[in-house]
Parts: sequence; structure tokens; C-alpha cells
Amino acid sequence: RTIAGLQPALGGSISIHNKQIDGKNAAQLAKNMSVVLTDSISMPNTSVWDIVSYGRHPHTNWLGILSESDSKIISNAIKKVGLSELKNRNLNTRSDGEKQRAMIAKALAQDTDFIMLDEPTAHLDLPNRIAIMKLLRDLAHSTRKSILLSTHELDLALQVADRIWLMQKNAPMLCGTPEDLVLQGSFQKVFSTQAFDFDINTG
Repeated sequence: RTIAGLQPALGGSISIHNKQIDGKNAAQLAKNMSVVLTDSISMPNTSVWDIVSYGRHPHTNWLGILSESDSKIISNAIKKVGLSELKNRNLNTRSDGEKQRAMIAKALAQDTDFIMLDEPTAHLDLPNRIAIMKLLRDLAHSTRKSILLSTHELDLALQVADRIWLMQKNAPMLCGTPEDLVLQGSFQKVFSTQAFDFDINTG
């Protein structure tokens, strides 16, 4: 929430491209980062295309009129998440996994260098959790965008993340590649302080 500019920092500062976000308004921030929240989406009479098109709002004029270029960007974003055949369908009739894909497409259409997601696999069943995490990894590599997400899905994060920031109570975060954190015993260190033992081989 602090990185997204939704609440002030308790300390320190946040910079994107070496420019602090303090003092930037919502419109300015929307051109630097896009955010996908955990909240379940319910928008009556709204198609997949409609919800994805909202991602172009920071780039349109005050009337919100979409140009031909905007439409191409929207179509491309929908294609990247595999929803082209469903673009005219009502969002409320889609599965939770498809709704989450639509919200990711909206973030892609916003065309920012930085995409942040809060628990993107929440409320999804196992196949969709795996599919969404794999999709995000593929998008990060194919679009060269920085994608930061929070998750409790440690097993999936170990498989798809390029880097992990591991939070521990009353201590600095541990950062590194999944392989480095495993080899350094970081997971055992963090979870051994809890009321159970953590085995990296069994989870």
C-alpha cells in the first residue's frame, strides 16, 4: 500500500527511476505503476474489453476517448493473457481465474514499467493459482516489465520468482534468488522462529 501511494510511509522513501513518488498525485503515479488488488471484482454489464480499456485512462484526454493506438494496446493486452475469444463477454459471467487475467490485462494496457499485485492468487483454486503465477513470470520476461507481488504461496514463488523478499518478524527482510535463499538456509531461519519446523523439501 505504501509503494502504491495508497498510504504514507512510516519512514524512508520510495523512488521509481530514481524519482521519489512523494508529492505525486494519482494521475502521475498511474503513469509509473499499475496495481492489481486482491478484492474480488464485480462490475455488472461490463465486458472484458471494457475493464481492460480502463487501463488506458491515464493516457487519454479528459473525455476518455480511445484512439486507434489505444485499441491496439488493449487488444494486445487481452491477447497476452489468453482472453481474446472472451473479450466481449460479460466480466461477471467469467470464472475467478478469467477475472484475474482480465485485471492483469488492464495493468498491461496501462503500459507502466512497474506492475504490483497484492495476493494475485487469492480466491483461486490450485490449477488457476499455478496458471496465474506462470503467466506473471512469462509476462515479466516477455514484456521486460518489473512485476512485484505479495504472496503466501511460498511453493509457487520458489518455482517462478526471479527474486524473493522474505519477510521475518522484528528483523530485516532477506532478499535473493530462490536458489540463493535455499542454499543460505534463509527459509529454515525464518520459519524456525515460528511454532513449527520448515523443511524446504516438503514445505
